[in-house]
Amino acid sequence: MSQKVHPYIPNMVPEVQAEMLKVIGVESIMELYSCIPEELQLKENLQLPPALTEYELRRYIEGILNKNTSTKEYINFLGAGCWQHFIPAVCDEINQRSEFLTAYAGEPYEDHGRFQALFEYQSLLAELVDMDVVNVPTFDWGQAAATSIRMAARITGRKKVLLAKTVAPERSKIIMNYGTPTLEFEYVQFDTKSGAMDLEDLKTKLTEDVAALYFENPSYLGFIEAQGQEISNLLKENESLMVVGVDPISLGVLAPPSHYGADIVCGDLQPLGMHMNYSGGQAGFIATHNELKFVNEYPSRLFGIVPTVKEGEYGFGDVAYERTSFAQREKGKESVGTQTALWGITAGVYLALLGPDGMQEVGQTIMQNSQYAVQQLNQIGNVKGSHFESPFFKEFIVDFNQTGYTVEQINQRLLDKKIFGGKDLSLEFPEFGQTALFCVTEIHTKEDIDGLVQALKDILAK
Repeated sequence: MSQKVHPYIPNMVPEVQAEMLKVIGVESIMELYSCIPEELQLKENLQLPPALTEYELRRYIEGILNKNTSTKEYINFLGAGCWQHFIPAVCDEINQRSEFLTAYAGEPYEDHGRFQALFEYQSLLAELVDMDVVNVPTFDWGQAAATSIRMAARITGRKKVLLAKTVAPERSKIIMNYGTPTLEFEYVQFDTKSGAMDLEDLKTKLTEDVAALYFENPSYLGFIEAQGQEISNLLKENESLMVVGVDPISLGVLAPPSHYGADIVCGDLQPLGMHMNYSGGQAGFIATHNELKFVNEYPSRLFGIVPTVKEGEYGFGDVAYERTSFAQREKGKESVGTQTALWGITAGVYLALLGPDGMQEVGQTIMQNSQYAVQQLNQIGNVKGSHFESPFFKEFIVDFNQTGYTVEQINQRLLDKKIFGGKDLSLEFPEFGQTALFCVTEIHTKEDIDGLVQALKDILAK
């Protein structure tokens, strides 16, 4: 039976395949799969549809993409880990340059321009979080948090980790999956009126085997944890580390976790110049002080300024390369893995563009918009604009328990009005009943917020 040559799969021409097989010393392609057990091998031919032409393929893919409804068409109040922020055009202009877009991770190794770009990103983010050392970005906040916690466990030599119950459930799952079976996890409860961590519960659970406590500020539920220093004091007494997850765009108006005792700071870079991409475009960061015991536990790459062979000349390259799995191979503490370096460069462009004043301005705008939204939502009968008594940044829980409607019903009716409502929390936090997590950022106008409020009034009046 003759083999068909697929237009989109390289090296399918029989003569080319025969030459490649001869070079590597095998008779057939199936010899390369001899390690696969017989019972797992497919015996019949795959019934694949005919290959599409380039035009047909484009039409087919565009047809799938057109089924999506974007935030260009609907007003969006969803957040919960992927937020809509304004993206300056220069961010896309820079990250679409071929020397950044197509180069993988840190390769090619002579790519000093990218080393410098990542060094600049690390320096800018370090200034924002007021730490000294920042890594090349991880896949997302979840990976950054999980790695930060494992770093803390190695530094302390302990195996128990405390997690605030208000940590994003999705991130908690990633953290536990990454830490199991080496680490043991336990939740610390919170006050249901304010969202603040229950310090008495923390004291009870702070045993001598606790490596670290991880919490987020602003929290997944939106409120700002104001007890940072008290939490830090308790942890230091127990010789445990404090790992804090943070939304970096909040740091133009909120104190960075390093100011209230955080040993390791982590978070998501997505608010800093990255489009939502249907929940894609995520990237995480880790930051610490410039202490050897912390630097040596980073599994990911760190770029710094280093002297060259020519006296007085400097370049950009790996810092403490010997600590990575590149050097230690199977004895590495964690694998270096793939890095989302392109998003680090994008975040660097965003931070350089805004500067300290710009970050403060965008933070103030977000807080003003979210405060206005809550005030207006409170004017709707039987609706509580903010479930918690604590201050909040851009996200807040709207309480619909007294309306007689479920969040699912309300959100469906908002969709009919071309509005994406808040995230339904009834499954993740059933103790709150029918509540939803809404997000308001600098992209929301007064008209957007007023439109949401009027839509809810119309829905709840029926």
